[in-house]
Amino acid sequence: MEEKLYNMIFKRKSFHLFRNCGQEEISEEELDWIRNIYDELIPLYPDIKTAIRIVRAEETTYKRGQEYCILFYSEKKDGYLANIGYLGEQMDLRLVSRDIGTLWFGIGKVEEDSFEGLDYVIMMAIRKIPDPSLFRKDMFKSKRKPVDEIWQGEPIEGVTDIVRFAPSACNTQPWLVENEDGKLLVYRYRKPGKRGIMPADQVAFYNRIDIGIFLCFLELCLQNQSFNFQRELFTDDGGEEEKTLNAGYRITENQ
Repeated sequence: MEEKLYNMIFKRKSFHLFRNCGQEEISEEELDWIRNIYDELIPLYPDIKTAIRIVRAEETTYKRGQEYCILFYSEKKDGYLANIGYLGEQMDLRLVSRDIGTLWFGIGKVEEDSFEGLDYVIMMAIRKIPDPSLFRKDMFKSKRKPVDEIWQGEPIEGVTDIVRFAPSACNTQPWLVENEDGKLLVYRYRKPGKRGIMPADQVAFYNRIDIGIFLCFLELCLQNQSFNFQRELFTDDGGEEEKTLNAGYRITENQ
């Protein structure tokens, strides 16, 4: 992934309301750019077919001041939800680099549940934000779980303290990393009795997307700290276990 995406981690914020954002609109040129860069994004699972549509806000049930929504579609295979999260977070950070504000919005409804034979997964609301002061000023002031709740074992400077700021559906932050002898094991973690505002039957669905978002952040942080890594992915069928292994990373420092 592009190194410049790492720097956008510190700028991005989730615009739960697009309010007092000015009058500048996303141009047709920028919409074409969004469509074109999607083909440049790196998938977590290259064999899974995906696509996006960009629609006006009024074509969805999410209306909080955004101009458009990017709708993500996919064929349903093992890992397709994490794959969409991984792709979508790259898109998120690229949009931020062009001063376009974003919000992952999980429970929104759309008019078209299928596109090009693929199933609708999730949407991202977007709006032009010409005022840079409306983006994140100090990421470390945002509310996130403390390190000891998302990381077990030896911390990695520049990684452990940054990955916890990955966005997630309804801010559930459903991840846990175990650092064991140079290998990072990434789990979808579901704390008993905790699900935020999501309906109980949708928690595992959205949390598997969240894991893909988290893996994007994790890999950008590892790259920024000059680590090489080998990744192994594991099937997550959405079970109700407290910990579900999703990925393992064997890491080494660049020589």
